[in-house]
Amino acid sequence: MSTTDSRPGAAAGLAPYVDSPALSAGEHGLAAWRRSRAALAEISCLEFLAELAAGTLPAETFVHYLLQDSAYLAGYGQAMTLLAARAPSAEHRRFWARATSDTIAEEQTMQAELMDSAEFSGLAERLTDEGGAPVPSPTTQGYTSWLVASAAVDEHEVAVAAVLPCFWVYAEVGRHLVDSIGEAMAEHPYRSWVEVYSDPEFDRAVEEAIGIFEELYEAADDALRARMLAAFERGCAYEHRFWAASHVRESWSTPPAS
Repeated sequence: MSTTDSRPGAAAGLAPYVDSPALSAGEHGLAAWRRSRAALAEISCLEFLAELAAGTLPAETFVHYLLQDSAYLAGYGQAMTLLAARAPSAEHRRFWARATSDTIAEEQTMQAELMDSAEFSGLAERLTDEGGAPVPSPTTQGYTSWLVASAAVDEHEVAVAAVLPCFWVYAEVGRHLVDSIGEAMAEHPYRSWVEVYSDPEFDRAVEEAIGIFEELYEAADDALRARMLAAFERGCAYEHRFWAASHVRESWSTPPAS
């Protein structure tokens, strides 16, 4: 278990990444991150992540999350496919196409392996529709619908800003979870999930995505920059809401939070 951390945020009881992300980013990426501090602070305080780190998250809650994440990844993949089609350069097109085929495929493989366990597969049967497919919760459907719509009709730069938080936030959270779990990782019930998002290959992909954001932001005018920052901030807010909704196992039959 980690003991002390001198980086900003730690002293306030927040995860260090809230004020000092570990991944490499330029001034524009850091400006977007700082603007989204409120959502990032809320993420760092989520009960879902605290219980996940401690290994005490109920299996049914984790399976609900995995099913919602599976539904989310389908929409996220559509958004990145649209980004690849609209990218302004061959280099950017290759990145978004690779992110769709490789990064998402790795996450889906990890989810499938987790669902192979008798405990998780049994729980999943109770949480899916008659065809075995996950039913997107209100938050999942809202998040994916916004991403796909942004990738389809917003300026390309805004759409890139919208999808970036999923990459970046997961990488920072994954690193923090590894530090928090420490030596207990060997016996951790959700080890395979945590390790996907703390993998150096994933970090490199995230930093490439941040670099694309930086490049597009640098060339944008003030009005477009403002829309990019707003999209990034909303993406971070959705990341918080997605985990929070998973913790309460949100569905269309549960009442909205008061």
